[in-house]
Amino acid sequence: MLVDSPPEQRAETAPAPPNRRAIRAFGLLVSVAILLLVALASIAIGAKELSVDQVWHGLFEDSGTYGDVVVAERLSRTVLGLLAGAALGLAGAVLQALTRNPLADPGLLGINAGASAAVVTAITYFGVTSLTGYVWFAFFGAAAVGALVWFLGGSRGATPVRLALAGTAISAALYGYLQAVMIMDEAALGKMRFWTVGSLSSATNDIILRVLPFLGVGMLLAFALARPLNAMAMGDDTAKSLGANLNRTRALSMLAATVLCGAATAACGPIVFVGLMVPHVVRSFTGPDLRWILPYAAVLSPVLLLGADVIGRIVARPAELQVGIVTAILGGPVFIFLVRRRRTAQL
Repeated sequence: MLVDSPPEQRAETAPAPPNRRAIRAFGLLVSVAILLLVALASIAIGAKELSVDQVWHGLFEDSGTYGDVVVAERLSRTVLGLLAGAALGLAGAVLQALTRNPLADPGLLGINAGASAAVVTAITYFGVTSLTGYVWFAFFGAAAVGALVWFLGGSRGATPVRLALAGTAISAALYGYLQAVMIMDEAALGKMRFWTVGSLSSATNDIILRVLPFLGVGMLLAFALARPLNAMAMGDDTAKSLGANLNRTRALSMLAATVLCGAATAACGPIVFVGLMVPHVVRSFTGPDLRWILPYAAVLSPVLLLGADVIGRIVARPAELQVGIVTAILGGPVFIFLVRRRRTAQL
């Protein structure tokens, strides 16, 4: 069900007072510092913990020791977590603004389902077995579903309600297909069971390079949409009077969310709750202005994703718990709390 924005969030986004802007800027710097600390923890903590000296040596002095090899492997994992986390956070923030639903997430438009269905198809019918092969099928599936949702939602006449309904219907159909194929094909089930929960453990430089162009374009597009989406938050009529092109903004928002979520899902598998929780929490202290929500979401979403990945390595030593499972465990109670708090506020 769509949750429309409260009236106060539809008011015109006025420039924040200088002291408030300074507080927001300082908070963003603090968030960046926290992200750096979590990134270092992601490199240092694992089945075998590394000292600060080993991490420093592995990052800046490559001599081929065991510690250096571990750092190199974890560095790829950390970089992918940074990129995927930022992408999911930005996609969630854009979709929440597009649908005017503060509880929306990238899965609302069926993008995760499209990627998952494409990977199952690649494994079962095309014999694809490598993760680098999954990437292209997953991205194609996400893009195809994004385009289909836009078409079924009315294309130029698309509205937040139509887009959400189309995405929900397509997701249900694709997940039904996915379950049917996996039940009938045990080989596909065995290969898919790790990818479908979402993980950073298979990160490689090759995968990062494959998705990096898409992530870069999607991030630039998301930031460029901050002002027109701010205008649309005040209502269609007001946005038109301010010169916003509603159809173009909705189409570009769909494109940005599809590219960001599709690339992240292709590289890591479907990871839930990151794109829902972080933008929603960020909005509680930045206000409805996307010019602040988007930078905060791009910084704090990787904090959540990498932090969950570190927790997964600690609690299941010497094995590890996939990051998608950890975010689901953490996200479920938080989501319930957010819904209850919002319902209480509306009473």
